[in-house]
Amino acid sequence: MSLSGEFRRLRELDWGELDIKEAGSWPLLLQLCCALLVMGLTFAGMYWYLAAPRAEALASAREEEAQLLRDYRRKSAQAADLPALRAQVEALDARLSTLVAMLPGGAEIPSLIDSISETALDNQLTIDIIRLRSPETREFYVERPFDIRVQGDYHRIASFIAGIADLPRVVTQHDFSLAPVDDGGRLQLSMLARTYSYRSDEERAAAEEEGS
Repeated sequence: MSLSGEFRRLRELDWGELDIKEAGSWPLLLQLCCALLVMGLTFAGMYWYLAAPRAEALASAREEEAQLLRDYRRKSAQAADLPALRAQVEALDARLSTLVAMLPGGAEIPSLIDSISETALDNQLTIDIIRLRSPETREFYVERPFDIRVQGDYHRIASFIAGIADLPRVVTQHDFSLAPVDDGGRLQLSMLARTYSYRSDEERAAAEEEGS
C-alpha cells in the first residue's frame, strides 16, 4: 500500500472507534507510531530501573574517589612533615623535662628558703621576713607563694634580686615595694615570690579520686 494511501486512512480514521483488540487492522503509520511509543516507554523504564541506580552509584563512587584522593594528599603531606614534627616534640619534651627539674618538690622548699636567706646574707642585707603562705593547687602544678622583706642599700638589694633569679630552682618575683628606712640611704624591699611544684599524673589522679 502506498504512503499517500496510509496518510489518507490515518486522516479518515475515527479515533473514537479505535479498539486495541483490532490493532492489526489499524493504519500502518498508526501501528508504527504506537510501536515507537511502546519502545520508547520500554527503554525509559529499563533505564530508570536498571541504569539510573548504577549511574547514581557511579557518581557517588567518583565523589568518594575525589575525597579519598584529597585525604591521601593531606596525609601524605603530614607524613612528609612527620620527622620534623617528631624532632620538635622531642625538643619540647627535653625542654619540659629541664623546666620540671628546676621546679622544687615539696621537701625541697625549706632548702630553697635557706638559699634565699643565704643570698640575702651574702649581700649583707637584714632579713625581716621570709615567710611561706598557703600553697595554691593548680591543674598541673602547686603554686607556693612566700613573702620576703629585707633591708639594705639600693645596690645590694638589686644584687639580691638578681641572685634570686639565678637560683637553680624557678622562683618568680612579684609586687615589689621599696621604701626608705632612714636618712642614710637604707631601703626596705617587700615583695611576693612564688615557686612551683610539678604535679605528676599519679598525684593528679589521686587528687581526683579524693575529690570524687
